[in-house]
Amino acid sequence: MKLRNIVALICALAASAAMADKLYLKSGSMLTGKAGTASTGELVFVSDDLGEVKVKLENIERLEDAGSHVVRYDDDTRETMGLAVEKGAWRKGDKPLDMANVKEIDPEVEKWHGSVNGAFNAARGNTVENSWSVLANVNRRWEKDRFNATFGYYYSEKGTADTDKERSTDRWEAEAQHDHFWLTKVYTYENLRYDRDMIQALQARYRVGLGVGYQWLEKSLFETTGKWSFNQELGVNWIKEEYKESNDDVKKDGFCALRYAHHLSWLPKWNEGIEVFHNFEILPEVDDWDKYLAKADVGFATKLIYDLDLLAKIEWDYNSRPAGDRKKTDLRYLVGLGYKW
Repeated sequence: MKLRNIVALICALAASAAMADKLYLKSGSMLTGKAGTASTGELVFVSDDLGEVKVKLENIERLEDAGSHVVRYDDDTRETMGLAVEKGAWRKGDKPLDMANVKEIDPEVEKWHGSVNGAFNAARGNTVENSWSVLANVNRRWEKDRFNATFGYYYSEKGTADTDKERSTDRWEAEAQHDHFWLTKVYTYENLRYDRDMIQALQARYRVGLGVGYQWLEKSLFETTGKWSFNQELGVNWIKEEYKESNDDVKKDGFCALRYAHHLSWLPKWNEGIEVFHNFEILPEVDDWDKYLAKADVGFATKLIYDLDLLAKIEWDYNSRPAGDRKKTDLRYLVGLGYKW
């Protein structure tokens, strides 16, 4: 290697070292690397030696950061600025950053998230059984808007031989909802839903709804338990149902219903790779309070390796006036593997 090439390499390494961010901890340790995003009291730091680590601000003595950070205020406006950390607190220049109106520093980059989970079960011998389910979700959160869509298909058949298997589950469902935040916690929503359940003789159920919601918590960090999200919704829905009666007759019905729903999510402090969730919804008919639909679920999803996850949940559906002699309640236990992004 020529001398001038060696000199150029040394200069490049020296420049790289000079440009590296330096993180000084109160314990006396020092890390070099690249400072990343900071939120919920933690700083993501990509160390040259340790890789990506999360460091609590309270444990930082000083951060020499050549980059900039995005500050999100309570009114949802944003500002990009150079910030430093000194003695566990943010500083702008030579003054402490006024955190009174700061909602978040380096909020999560707005992008699409989603998951696809599947489960399959088979039995052979005295009982011949096949069952499978596919669940999918896609969602995104913008500064003022939020979108969430779900899809599910459930099928099972059972008998004593391949020739006498009968369907015991044949259900489709799809739903989409858009929220627009007019205030920090107050939003309006529009949603659509489609259901089809051949075992319940339900050819189709269409729902269109409008309403208002309140976001009590949104990934709010509690020091002892972790991050919580909780919102409640109240609105009105137009529902159209088509039931297949005997002799292939189809009974159609349309009615207006009120809607109440809530959604709860918890990421435990000791393991944010786990998400525990609970959802509930009830729709009583406006003209007949004894007629209503309700559904709920409770479960968890946990990261296994890379982007693979395990989903386990219990689903409950209730129809106060099902078709014919069908039962009012359906209960499903689901465990499946999937991909999450």
